[in-house]
Amino acid sequence: MAEAVFRVVQAGPLVSVQDGGRPGMMRFGVPASGGMDRKALALANLALGRPEGSPVIEVSLGGLTLECLSGRVSLAVTGGAFLVETGVVGAGVVGAGGRKTGSWQVLTIEAGERLVIRRGHWGAWAYLAFAGTLQAPRWLGSAATLASSNLGGGVLKAGQDWVVAAAEVVPPRDLPRPVSARPRHSLHVVMGPQAHCFAPEALEAFAAGPWVLTPQGDRMGVRLKGPALALGDALSIPSEPIVRGSVQVAGDGVPVVLLADHQTTGGYPKIATVLDDDLDAFAQLRPGDGVAFTPISAEEAAALGRFRAERWAEYKARMRERMGEAVG
Repeated sequence: MAEAVFRVVQAGPLVSVQDGGRPGMMRFGVPASGGMDRKALALANLALGRPEGSPVIEVSLGGLTLECLSGRVSLAVTGGAFLVETGVVGAGVVGAGGRKTGSWQVLTIEAGERLVIRRGHWGAWAYLAFAGTLQAPRWLGSAATLASSNLGGGVLKAGQDWVVAAAEVVPPRDLPRPVSARPRHSLHVVMGPQAHCFAPEALEAFAAGPWVLTPQGDRMGVRLKGPALALGDALSIPSEPIVRGSVQVAGDGVPVVLLADHQTTGGYPKIATVLDDDLDAFAQLRPGDGVAFTPISAEEAAALGRFRAERWAEYKARMRERMGEAVG
């Protein structure tokens, strides 16, 4: 069967292989990992008729440059508003006949051409999916890379070669970008589970803000800059399970929103938990962006989560229909 081979010319920090993650492993101390923006990852795959959790390349603000050494394959780019350039290898960034466009599209690249993905005017992560099977190592049944250990598909480095097996070509097209793909500056949270460990003034300060993302962030989580959240005797609580979206506060009073590669247990108090459906768009914020928290009840969070899950399922169904029409 046809295959395409790519060489990594340049890869920024935290550019890695990700897929749908490894759910069900946290009870063994293994983070779920997977895409920082899980919806964008799924849509990149669906745009090519691939299962939504298939391995892709997650591109950070540091960008990515690939050279196609052999073969021909279509690919999809989703996520933030990144810039995408393709062209024959030669002088300059992409060489002669270069094409400059943006993310949220399907295009085809072949031997002798170079693909460049770099930061655009918004968004922190882009997703590169292939119309074929990216041959990536797996760990515990998943190609999702745990950045702290490099287990899974792995972090991309200059000089590496990557193979796409069963490579196919599909018609080029622009992809519909859902409204939810934009960065989310306002997050719904359920207070707790350790809200009682904070003084009333700290709870008020958390809801009032203002909060700004700091450069101290990675796939595990991001620190926020804002009012200090004073702790009482909270640091004496026992270590307990942690979920994605927990807002953890250490002894310095600084909150950290935990993300894809978060640790599975911890003893710092959690002042709130972000609605899971808000996290994908939150991950597209950049350092310096502002964010606000809106407390809601657990019942309201469950109802909102169910409503959005239904809308998401409907959107994916329409994507599958469009892909079938495009191929047909």
